Amino acid sequence: MNEEHNMLKDVLIVGCGDIGVRVARLVQQAGGNVIGLARSEASAGRLLALGIDPVIANLDDAASLSALPTAGKLLFYFAPPPGGGPFDSRMRNFCQAVDAAQVPVKVVYISTSGVYGDCRGEWVTEQTPINPQTSRAQRRADAEATLLQWAKRRAVPVTILRVTGIYGPGRLPLARIQQEHPILREEESPPTNRIHADDLADVCIRAAEKAVDGDIFNVSDGQPGTMTQYFNTVCDLLGLPRLQQIDMQEAKQVMNPMMLSYLTETRRMDNRKMMEQLAVTLMYPDLSSGLENVIAQMEQPNMGYLGSVGH
Repeated sequence: MNEEHNMLKDVLIVGCGDIGVRVARLVQQAGGNVIGLARSEASAGRLLALGIDPVIANLDDAASLSALPTAGKLLFYFAPPPGGGPFDSRMRNFCQAVDAAQVPVKVVYISTSGVYGDCRGEWVTEQTPINPQTSRAQRRADAEATLLQWAKRRAVPVTILRVTGIYGPGRLPLARIQQEHPILREEESPPTNRIHADDLADVCIRAAEKAVDGDIFNVSDGQPGTMTQYFNTVCDLLGLPRLQQIDMQEAKQVMNPMMLSYLTETRRMDNRKMMEQLAVTLMYPDLSSGLENVIAQMEQPNMGYLGSVGH
């Protein structure tokens, strides 16, 4: 246990959004110190208020990364790639900036299950070859490859978490529900996967403590359901009318490309390696318990939109 706490003693989080803040809270509870990357003075102030020491730098500006305090730190890299193209320029800038004298003791990177591409609803394990088909997934695959190549040269252990759709407080699809966007007919709705934000934060900590170099983990609750089921459950728990259901032919005419990608690239995520090797006990092992927790925490009915709704 002492060894585990030592791992969490000095932490740097690159990408200090919702999940980064949840991870920071767990590190602080374990007695660790957290530094968070901030893009601006305003972001720095937000981190300070949470007890996170800010360092101002911008992953889109390679020159600003030269003095990052990475040496000897446990690094959580949660920053998303920029939009457009097949490459993650932010990860490339980061790896180029961290020289041999400044290496962290370990890196935990949040990637996406989208790198597997369309598996036609089949079960996917960590041994399944990646086949990224959208530019969004290609950027994540590029980030994985860039990080692994850099880590091999620098002898830094890396763990990659391929995460499915994250839900939690502030991450429900309320905008779509309020705007009455239609959803796919239940009969045509393919399997999707998800994980509660608190469970994801716990998995990040366990990966830091227990994973070995090169480990890859599928992160989901292991209970795939349909997107239609998800929206219906949210509506039911909020006491709102269910959304209109349409067939796939009409969906292709009216849904945006990101939502369509969740419905046309399908897979069922096998989470057994995560559960067994990281000794995870999920707080919210199914959608019902997870959403009930989220609804209980909601203070107002406009807490935002879940950007990653199903992978």
